[in-house]
Amino acid sequence: MLFDLDGTLIDSVYQHVLAWREAFEALGIHVPNWRIHRRIGMSDVLIVKELSREAGRPFNADQTGKVKDLHTRFYLARTKELRPLPGAKELLELLKTKSIVYAIVTSSSHERAQSSLEMLGIGPDIHVVTLEQASFGKPDPDLFFAAMKQLQTAPGDCIIIGDSTWDILAARRAGVLPVGVLTGGYPEEELFRAGAYRVYKDPADFSENLDELGIHI
Repeated sequence: MLFDLDGTLIDSVYQHVLAWREAFEALGIHVPNWRIHRRIGMSDVLIVKELSREAGRPFNADQTGKVKDLHTRFYLARTKELRPLPGAKELLELLKTKSIVYAIVTSSSHERAQSSLEMLGIGPDIHVVTLEQASFGKPDPDLFFAAMKQLQTAPGDCIIIGDSTWDILAARRAGVLPVGVLTGGYPEEELFRAGAYRVYKDPADFSENLDELGIHI
C-alpha cells in the first residue's frame, strides 16, 4: 500500500492552504482559499505556476523559489496544529502487525513532512518517499514509481490511497489501483470521476473495509 500523507493520514490540508495564502500575500498577491485548496496535493512548482498564472502574475524561477520557501516557513509555524486523522495510526499499526508492506508517498518536502511522520510513529523501517526523491510531484507518477522501486514491487501488486484528484490521477498514470478518502475535502463524486475504485470516509472507514480490496486481515 502506498499512502499519501497530507489530508490522507494527517489533518494538514488547511494548514497548507493558509501557508500558501500567506506566502503569496507576502509577495503582494491575494489568492482565495478555495483556489488554493483545489491545488493541494500537487507539487509545489505546479501550485505556484497555476496560482500565479490565475492571478495574472506568472512567476519566474526566482519568484517561484521565494514563494515556496515562504510557504515552508509559514507551514512549519503551524505544525503544532496538526493531528492524525481518525484511525490513521491504528491502520498503520494493523498493517504492520499483519506484515502488510506499506510506504508513505508525499509531494511535500522531507522538512515539512517530518513532524507528521513523527505523529504517526513512522520509524526507519518504513519507506518514505518525498519530493526530493523524484523529478516531478503529483499528478506525475514519479513519486509512486520511486516508492515501488524501493519496495521492489510492481504496479499490479499495489494500492494507492489518497485524498485528492491529483493522487488518483497519479495512481492511474502509474497503473496502480487508486482508492480515495474524503478527509482532504474533495467530494466523493469528484474522486470517483478521477478514477478511484473505492472512496472511504477516513482511514478508520478504510481499515474496516479492507476486504473490499481483497485484503484479508
